[in-house]
Amino acid sequence: MGVSGPIRVVVAKPGLDGHDRGAKVIARALRDAGMEVIYTGLHQTPEQIVDTAIQEDADGVGLSILSGAHMTLCAKVIELLAERDAADIKVFAGGIIPDADIPPLKEAGVAAIFTPGTPTGDVVEWVRANVGAHADA
Repeated sequence: MGVSGPIRVVVAKPGLDGHDRGAKVIARALRDAGMEVIYTGLHQTPEQIVDTAIQEDADGVGLSILSGAHMTLCAKVIELLAERDAADIKVFAGGIIPDADIPPLKEAGVAAIFTPGTPTGDVVEWVRANVGAHADA
């Protein structure tokens, strides 16, 4: 979306999951790396997340999901982005996601999945290399 300036990332907690420490750690790591981060807070619907991503002209959306609803929630966010002509916003996810669910999530359009224990530096480097116009540089 944006051609210049810092990478803009929406970090979101979809669904009823109330545990946000991981999302806040990732949001801070991305911010400390020079990115603009919009943290949506807890209990967001896929519609709210997509609205925020479009309103904020985000380059990427990071979904933090610990509730087990990752298959449904990730797919819905990707579907809504496509419906709103915003499929160029990359979606990545993190949380408690079983290994068996990773291939179908990637097939559904999730660009990357980060499970517990992933160093924050790995997330930062992936976002730098893969999100927004910056990924093409």
